[in-house]
Amino acid sequence: MSTQILNSQIPQSCMGQRLDVAISPLFSDYSRSRIQQWIKEGKVSVDGEVWTKPRQAVLGGEKVELTAELEEETSLEAQDIPLDIVYEDDAILVINKPAGLVVHPGAGNPDQTLMNALLFHDKRLREVPRAGIVHRLDKETSGLMVVAKTVPAQTHLVEQLQRHAVERIYDAVVVGRMISGGTVDKPIGRSSQDRKKMAIRLMGGKHAVSHYRVLEHFREHTRVRVKLETGRTHQIRVHMASIGFPLVGDPVYGKRLRIPRQMLEEFVETLRDFKRQALHAGALSLTHPVTGKTMKWKADMPEDMLNLIDMLRDDMDEFESQYSGYDEFDYDYGVEVEWVTDDDIPD
Repeated sequence: MSTQILNSQIPQSCMGQRLDVAISPLFSDYSRSRIQQWIKEGKVSVDGEVWTKPRQAVLGGEKVELTAELEEETSLEAQDIPLDIVYEDDAILVINKPAGLVVHPGAGNPDQTLMNALLFHDKRLREVPRAGIVHRLDKETSGLMVVAKTVPAQTHLVEQLQRHAVERIYDAVVVGRMISGGTVDKPIGRSSQDRKKMAIRLMGGKHAVSHYRVLEHFREHTRVRVKLETGRTHQIRVHMASIGFPLVGDPVYGKRLRIPRQMLEEFVETLRDFKRQALHAGALSLTHPVTGKTMKWKADMPEDMLNLIDMLRDDMDEFESQYSGYDEFDYDYGVEVEWVTDDDIPD
């Protein structure tokens, strides 16, 4: 446990406000919920008197003292799992997560997760909720993640994420020839058919926006770059599938494998052997929680995605040299949309 004594003075303009509301801006390194808990635990005194009720009204001008106590937030085992660290200082840690590494322990993954690795890397992360993890990547998605090393840093990063001030850009390979870029603005929620899946929920889903642009065309696939405006679970995977362009290798939303006609067997094997969604968080930008400076990081695509893209390029070159003028078929991919009532279905 670490303890810090913080002092401040409540502004006169706060007259009549609740204690927790009045002092939260004074100690903005900590969330309001954490401050409420400290008040209830008797860690806040006003003009030398301990107050234990967050709702108690202030007069304005009082001197306030906060005893900030940070206890261990997790009893998880620290495990020596290699981390690809892109950047680190006293406040934040940026890692390039490999595909296959689970972020949080859960059913089927009790350990050997990123959280276990972080606790081994820095034992002080036990005092930070979720070992400093403020956002996540799916198990089979690779790329950049930022981790807060202190509670104040975590508070500031969460606030940035909530107001969509953290820029996250992904590289992906989708099934189908996408004509041009665009925006998907469709709410996402838990699927009523399968609770392990997410789906477009026109009623009851959470606001979700993804911007995408085409980087490269192949015969029956497209390399795209996606910028998240929001950060919902499986957002890119669900959004791309909903417009008819599921990610290559996605076992949940990918429907079926598409093999271009006359593709060489060695190229077919590369497609079949790509067993994860072709998605990589390649760029991350945010405001540093301590310095206030804008910081940006990039991470190259992993070898498996680079090999996939090289194969698709080679396939296109091979086909153009051998079968120029050959007619290709178009394929139709269904869009998974969940409606609440039949009245919601448009004509």
